[in-house]
Amino acid sequence: MKIISVVGARPNFMKIAPIHRAIQNYNIQYPASTIHHQVCHTGQHYDEKMSKIFFKDLGLPQPDFYLGVGSGSHTEQTAKIMLEFEKVLLKEKPDLVIVVGDVNSTVACSLVASKLNIKIAHVEAGLRSCDRTMPEEINRILTDSISDFLFVTEKSGIENLIKEGIPPEKIFFVGNVMIDNLIQNVPKSSNSEIFSNLGLMKGKLVHPYVLITLHRPSNVDSKEYMERFFDMLRRLSENRKIIFPLHPRTKKNLDANGLLENLNEQIILTDPIGYIDFLALTKNAELIITDSGGIQEESTYLGIQCITVRNNTERPITVEVGTNQLIGTDLMKVEQAALHVINGKIKSGRIPELWDGKTSERIIDILVGKAQFVELEQEKLISNN
Repeated sequence: MKIISVVGARPNFMKIAPIHRAIQNYNIQYPASTIHHQVCHTGQHYDEKMSKIFFKDLGLPQPDFYLGVGSGSHTEQTAKIMLEFEKVLLKEKPDLVIVVGDVNSTVACSLVASKLNIKIAHVEAGLRSCDRTMPEEINRILTDSISDFLFVTEKSGIENLIKEGIPPEKIFFVGNVMIDNLIQNVPKSSNSEIFSNLGLMKGKLVHPYVLITLHRPSNVDSKEYMERFFDMLRRLSENRKIIFPLHPRTKKNLDANGLLENLNEQIILTDPIGYIDFLALTKNAELIITDSGGIQEESTYLGIQCITVRNNTERPITVEVGTNQLIGTDLMKVEQAALHVINGKIKSGRIPELWDGKTSERIIDILVGKAQFVELEQEKLISNN
């Protein structure tokens, strides 16, 4: 069996890494039926610290194919990926293409594979924000509509796909590959030197801090909104240190608008941080304020308080049972919720079903037809819809 997995942006690397490990383990266990696995990096994220360092941290092999598409409008980027990926598929003729998440690389490579009658597996299928102004939502819907294997992380994914008319036999409730990766790497994060490097150590203890990530255009492209966001950070920094790794898009906009000046020493801005160091920051944070999707999941698994600065989330399980609070973009409400956490009013949570570190193994077993289990919860959810 020949499989090509697609990565293009930072979250993709974290989702393909455990799948690659599961394939390696399968090949050891079943040497007579080896899976030939190749990785195609579209180059959607081309920044050194947003891309190459993640291959090193996550133990991914160097990609077999690098398309080098770089930046551009959504249309330009999608078109470039399709043109270059078609060349790869015509030459390699894989049996299956694995795509993950919801970036432009996901939908572009899915469309090419579909046109060439190559089967598609979508990992993290069925997630919906119900906000079609988000490019990611369009990517998710289109990819799911043409995929042959839809691997779901939470019950909302099954419900969404059934409502959209996806045949139940294509849907598999397997858990969350992001959590596979997190579990694999938590021990490594204990050796991180990030706290010393950022001046967060007080003797052998780490200063309490709030971790910030913000990158969505709806937030960071507005000068007025970011001015108010930094005003909020200045007030929060009176109580806690603030750690804010800057996404390239965020940094570009902040630089252009002169918003990186006159910050106090309690607000620590950094370049993008590698996965292991960022995991160390995540698991030791008192609070995370973010507009990211994956961090909502990781903080829920780790039991870390999380405030999501968005009006919707495609990962409702993190709010329903996890430690995530979906506050919206009203910064007065965000600040109030943050102060509540700092003052000890925290949200309790638990780990969602099947977020157990074995998702990638389930995916590979299904793809090779060796699955020996039936998810009763999946059957129940499908029958109820």
